[in-house]
Amino acid sequence: MRRAYQAGRLDPDQLATTWVEQFARWFAEAAGEHGAAGLPEANAAVFATASAAGQPSARTVLLKGFDHRGLVIYTNYTSRKGRESAENPFGSLVFPWYALQRQVVVIGAVERVSRAETERYFTSRPRGSQLGAWASHQSEIIESRESLDARAARLAERWPPGTPVPTPPFWGGLRLVPRTVEFWQGRTDRLHDRLRYRRAAEGTDLWVVERLSP
Repeated sequence: MRRAYQAGRLDPDQLATTWVEQFARWFAEAAGEHGAAGLPEANAAVFATASAAGQPSARTVLLKGFDHRGLVIYTNYTSRKGRESAENPFGSLVFPWYALQRQVVVIGAVERVSRAETERYFTSRPRGSQLGAWASHQSEIIESRESLDARAARLAERWPPGTPVPTPPFWGGLRLVPRTVEFWQGRTDRLHDRLRYRRAAEGTDLWVVERLSP
């Protein structure tokens, strides 16, 4: 299957001063802000991690926030991605915005967000999602769907409507702290534009922009 990419181009003089400004610009276009037609699940990304032994795994997650510190997702810390992020605290997020013939690839270190930040986000979740965080022992083998539904029902009785659902101690945010952020724009003849922000030195907020060969 072949398809010519002709939706646009990406030149250095089009880039924002910082990666986070450029990401915000592209994310707004993907999400349909400013009157554009939004993509379904524009905040969906593939999150790749690896075990301490170097065995990789990847899954689709939903981005829940970003700023100059990095990009944040939420998970059960006992899940595979939670365990691997603790064992080997590096990862990558890939935003595949196919309809725009774009992708963004972020690589960096993974850290846990503060408990206060986690609790602020958890209280904003729909009640069903709050109960679901308690019900799901994420990545564990379960006997059946019925056993999962039964656990969810017991938790709904434990915290009936009108009762605040506390944040699970095993659940919280992961922040990918970028070392590189690549903006990829499809071009004809597979001669794509790839412009990458790279942190100049660890522990600094100094960045350089590089063009990569497609």
